[in-house]
Amino acid sequence: MKIGCFALIQPFSPMRRQFELIRQLGFDYADLTDNHDGATLGTEYGFSASFSLDSHPATILDMVNEFNLTLTSVCAHANLLDPTSPDRYATAEIIKAIKLAHFLGVKQVITTEGDPKTDFGHHLTDDQRLFSIREKLHEPIRWAKTFGIDLLLEPHGILTDTVDGMSRILDALGNEETVGINLDTGNSWLGGGDPLQFVKTFGSRIKHVHWKDMPEEWLPKRGTQFGCGMGLIPLGDGVVGIEAIVKELLSHGFDGPTTLEIAGEEAVKVSAERLRKWSAS
Repeated sequence: MKIGCFALIQPFSPMRRQFELIRQLGFDYADLTDNHDGATLGTEYGFSASFSLDSHPATILDMVNEFNLTLTSVCAHANLLDPTSPDRYATAEIIKAIKLAHFLGVKQVITTEGDPKTDFGHHLTDDQRLFSIREKLHEPIRWAKTFGIDLLLEPHGILTDTVDGMSRILDALGNEETVGINLDTGNSWLGGGDPLQFVKTFGSRIKHVHWKDMPEEWLPKRGTQFGCGMGLIPLGDGVVGIEAIVKELLSHGFDGPTTLEIAGEEAVKVSAERLRKWSAS
């Protein structure tokens, strides 16, 4: 199991600084976390850790190679439930992320349906949500299939957070050789799902893991909030049951990349140490 770190460690710092910190923390692997269309003022002036989906691959690879890191995924977390609009990250951006991953030599692109922001999205039925996700991912799957990219769905929404919802999406999308799962342990638990049951149900379709634990005080939010950006405590200090998830993954032969989505350098270090211990025992 490969243990990497997400590239949003230090706020208001450019991507190069994120990669530098990942190396200083002793990691060999990172994901391409935040990205955008075109250009942004924040990245131009050095206070935003984001890459343009229109970047030349060499620009990114030169930075990654400077710190001897390996990218394991390109994140393309989208809004698949609201109507298509130029200001929403959706189908077009996922396709760009797949193309960028191909030219970077990265095998995985991670997406999800996200939370709707409009009345239209909030009033969809489950069947309408499923159709919207299927429609918006149809062309990205074709691109992923052409380039040999794994397009992975992450629990980060009202459907993806549960085993039943994820099963319905996977059945609707088909293309099992291309479409898989990025298990986010904290998001699944927070949305009312059971991350351990995800592993037992989906097994080898889980190709990547985002590690987060959740503190006990978040219990009242469970089933009402679908996803959070990062964990605030070390793995093992919360209520998700990370050690059991690690062991269940290994029992299914999991040997893929994983990413720590945890705030605070000390919490990241402790989490990595515990993951290594649990995976070795």
